Amino acid sequence: MAEPSLARLSALFFGFLLLFATYSWVPGLHPGFLSGTGVRKTLGPGPKLRVDHSSAKPHHPLDPLTVREIKRVQTILFDHDPGFGSGSATIHSMALDEPDKTHVVKWKKGNRLPSRRAEVLALSGGQAHVIIVDLDSGRVVSDVVNPTSGYPILTMDDIIAASQVAMKSIEFNRSVEARGVKLSDLIALPTFTGWYGPEEEGRRILKVQCFTSQDTPNYFMRPIEGLYATVDMDKLEVIKIVDKSPVPIPKASGTEYRYSVLNKPVHMDRINPLSIEQPDGPSFRVENGHLVKWANWVFHVKADHRAGMIISQATIRDSETGEPRSVMYKGFPSELFVPYMDPEELWYYKTYLDAGEIGLGPAAMPLVPLNDCPRNAYYIDGVFASPDGKAIVQPNMICLFERYAGDVSWRHSEILIPNADIRESRPKVTLVARMATSVGNYDYTFDWEFQIDGLIRVTVAASGMLMVKGTPYQNVDDLGDKENDSGPLISENVIGVVHDHFITFHLDMDIDGPTNNSLVKVHLEKQRVPNGKSPRKSYLKVKKYVAKTEKDAQIKLSLYDPYEFHIVNPNRKSRLGNPAGYRIIPGGNAASLLDHDDPPQTRAAFSNNQIWVTRYNRSEQFAGGVLVYQSHGDDTLQVWSDRDRSIENKDIVLWYTLGFHHIPCQEDYPVMPTVAASFELKPANFFESNPVIGVAPFFEKDLPVCRPFASS
Repeated sequence: MAEPSLARLSALFFGFLLLFATYSWVPGLHPGFLSGTGVRKTLGPGPKLRVDHSSAKPHHPLDPLTVREIKRVQTILFDHDPGFGSGSATIHSMALDEPDKTHVVKWKKGNRLPSRRAEVLALSGGQAHVIIVDLDSGRVVSDVVNPTSGYPILTMDDIIAASQVAMKSIEFNRSVEARGVKLSDLIALPTFTGWYGPEEEGRRILKVQCFTSQDTPNYFMRPIEGLYATVDMDKLEVIKIVDKSPVPIPKASGTEYRYSVLNKPVHMDRINPLSIEQPDGPSFRVENGHLVKWANWVFHVKADHRAGMIISQATIRDSETGEPRSVMYKGFPSELFVPYMDPEELWYYKTYLDAGEIGLGPAAMPLVPLNDCPRNAYYIDGVFASPDGKAIVQPNMICLFERYAGDVSWRHSEILIPNADIRESRPKVTLVARMATSVGNYDYTFDWEFQIDGLIRVTVAASGMLMVKGTPYQNVDDLGDKENDSGPLISENVIGVVHDHFITFHLDMDIDGPTNNSLVKVHLEKQRVPNGKSPRKSYLKVKKYVAKTEKDAQIKLSLYDPYEFHIVNPNRKSRLGNPAGYRIIPGGNAASLLDHDDPPQTRAAFSNNQIWVTRYNRSEQFAGGVLVYQSHGDDTLQVWSDRDRSIENKDIVLWYTLGFHHIPCQEDYPVMPTVAASFELKPANFFESNPVIGVAPFFEKDLPVCRPFASS
């Protein structure tokens, strides 16, 4: 059999780019790959300005590694292990090893920055390394080998290598061609294997599944069902091919989604373009690339290889005194868990931990102006390291914008006072920090939305393509007793496999300081009224319980046993004696229903509960552990919490798992409309009263002259 053709390898290569959206790993695809420069939009409408990342310096202890720092880390690693220079050792992620929290909290602008260090997850000789590089001294200060089970985040080099190995297999190619698929149309996509025992033990493997891109860019809707190859990534060889009876490949018609190509009539009246105009310019400013100041809020924002976007040191000014007060030290999506509900041989392993297996940062493509972010948005670039240690700019990865959608911050109209015209209303204007990442078939948008009343709303929105399964059936009437096997029929020969989405957030709440916080469980308990005491028969009474240890804070939500959960500082009290606090307000949610001894659930044990509170430990950042790929579940949030450390009046971390079950339907084909879920962090006796009572309303004289169109 001939070697793979250029056209075939090109199809494969660009298929990978579409799959993982990691244009950042490929030289020449964005400005600044070699020069370390990127593009950023100015505040408000206007031309884009080139940002010279090659000369950037850190200005804050939590600023991400700069291009120059990444180059220096590369040099230090080459001296530490010659394998990094020869290619036998590879960098799988590189990020700032953040200074001790106490040093960051004490740091003031103008002070010297704490020592700058980098944490590198690497692979050398088949062994996982967690390396700490001190940039000030120019040396490696720690190199821990295999601290837990599992391997580092995969790189694009891993993905391409696994596919090339499969595509060089004569047996694999024959199976593809036997299904009537041209090799030039083949998209061979490695998928993550999880960990189930002997097959994965002691070696890194990827399972390569196949699609055809014939007549469509939406190859996800055209799976070549019944065929995959297992590739040993250490030996770069195929160790297993599964070739089941062929299933009809779904049609290409109806899978197109690009506006420039799509010629599908839309039977609705046109929606005119919308834009927010700010005649006085935006109300926020960004200092030194990462420090955001808006209204009464100040926070630090940065791109991250694993978490995508991190919000740090969020403080708000007190409404009475103007004093800056700490709310949250650090918040970010710690891990995602997406298990598909099909136990068959070709599907059982599809239970993804996206942040720890591929990373949310490299998969974040440049945001689309006017569509991902409004016209008044400001953009921030990401800077990462490639597997060989070169610095790469991910342009326009994060956007900031003010949002006003006609919502009301507070209002009251008085009708009971005679001759009084009291109609008070205030607009709700918020500030949004947004990042979108395309992890394989799914696109996730993460919003951190700040309100002037102190509330923080975190939203995760999912769109993109379903992971579908080929089937011989074209109509539900043909399915018979197979109708509910793994999911519903959503198009001819296409099953949308049922699956879950769980996103666990790390929320290091520091209410008025890091060292004296507690979790208070506020319980609504039903009380029976004694006979003859009242016409009422029952009522609800509030009782408060302070969680003493971590196991007290392993919480499953229940509509019929309602609690509120407050993080309070018992040493900071209001004039009435209430401890200052914030409460977490869950939105619509779902719980993982998998058995705890099911291997995917063991690895994703952070989804066993919706709320956790743990003792702060700087090594406990990612809920799935440091090394996630093929991990066994020995380094998870569940493991840490089961240590049952004291959490009363301590430096504590709140963890919240947002989730939803997804039973696909025809409207999800060929691209899924966005579905969103959220939660809120809201002040609870943090302020003395409503902190926005004195905020001014909008007046017509302050706004541009825009009148509704009057039709004749």
